[in-house]
Order: sequence, then C-alpha cells, then structure tokens
Amino acid sequence: MARPMRKDKPTDYVLDQDPHAVDGARENSLEAAIGRQVREYRIKLGMTVVDLARQADLSAGMLSKIENGMTSPSLATLQSLSRALNVPVTSFFRKFEESRDATYVAAGQGLAIERRGTRAGHQYQLLGHSIGNKDLVLEPYLVTLTEKSDVFPVFQHSGQEFIYILEGEVAYRHGAKLYPMKAGDSLFFDADAPHGPELLQKLPIRLLSVIVYPRGKSE
Repeated sequence: MARPMRKDKPTDYVLDQDPHAVDGARENSLEAAIGRQVREYRIKLGMTVVDLARQADLSAGMLSKIENGMTSPSLATLQSLSRALNVPVTSFFRKFEESRDATYVAAGQGLAIERRGTRAGHQYQLLGHSIGNKDLVLEPYLVTLTEKSDVFPVFQHSGQEFIYILEGEVAYRHGAKLYPMKAGDSLFFDADAPHGPELLQKLPIRLLSVIVYPRGKSE
C-alpha cells in the first residue's frame, strides 16, 4: 500500500508494491483515473492501442503509459484523445471525481476548454464538473469575451443553461428574444433553442455559464 504523497515533499511518496500496478491507492490518483477512462472508452469502441494512438497522433508507448496511470497527460493530449474517442474532455475525470466530495478550483486555475461549437475568441475555463451523478452532467464555465470574440447567437446543445454576467454588457439572444444584460443580470433557459451573444456592448465581458444535460448526450 502506498502512503499519500504530500505536494510539498514529493520524496515522502514511498512504494512497497509494484509501481506499475493500477490498483489500491493508485486508483485514487488523477492519472490512474484518467487512464482507466481512456482504456474503457477505447475498448468500448473496439479500438486497439495502436488504433487509438494513430487517431490521436500519439505513440503507442505514450498511450500505454497514459492508460496505466504512469504519466500525466497534457491538456493538448487530452483534447486529442477526446476527439479520437468522440467524448468530452471532462469525461476523463469522471471516475476520479465520483470518489470525491467536492471539486476545488483556485482563482485563475480553471481548465481551458475548447467546447464543440466554440467560436473564435470565446475563452472557456472549466470550473468543476458533476460528481457521482449517473444521470446528469453539470459543467460550470467562466467565459471571457474580448474584442477578438465573434458574436454567435445560434449555439445549440442539449440540456439547460444558466448564465450570470460578472463584467461588461452584452445583448444575449435566446430564440426570438434579445436580452440586454449587464453585471449582476442572469438568464436561465433551455439550451436546445438557438442562443448566444449577439451584441458585445461593453468589453471585456465575463460571465458564468452553468450547463446541465443528461449523461450520454453530447452537446
């Protein structure tokens, strides 16, 4: 059994088991949880390690290390794997978070995400995700819009969405209605209707976006 690793003293991590085994305490590590999810999705699709490695532009050796929890994959690597497996990046964290009571994200440390349908200049930071719920997925984002951002009032995806304006002013469309929004304003809506920012009136714009949709339905 391995003793927990203290971040301030990595040398305190003492192994008295096979370091290549992915069981026991190692199942609780983020790397092991990601690896198990990658392997599970690969097998479900009937892909070999070589097949997936080729699709994700990785070496078979690197993919093997990821699946066995022996390395911490970069965000770019996770995005390549998510495209090759046709699953959201957040799905790789599911097993790890199901065993936790909470997710904590320090200021400025949200995971940068390229969501499907994201337009140029729309910056998304994932602030957490659903834990232990087998039926619903909840994804909170911090969204930033600048002078480089496209307007795009026709986003559509499954589920429901809640947005809360933190900074700036925007005219936000949902279906046939246009809502003038400023800091402190919020909007809750069915996300399968066309929606999105139509007029960027005061930049920069920062907003919280919380999306909830049934597990198993991609956006």
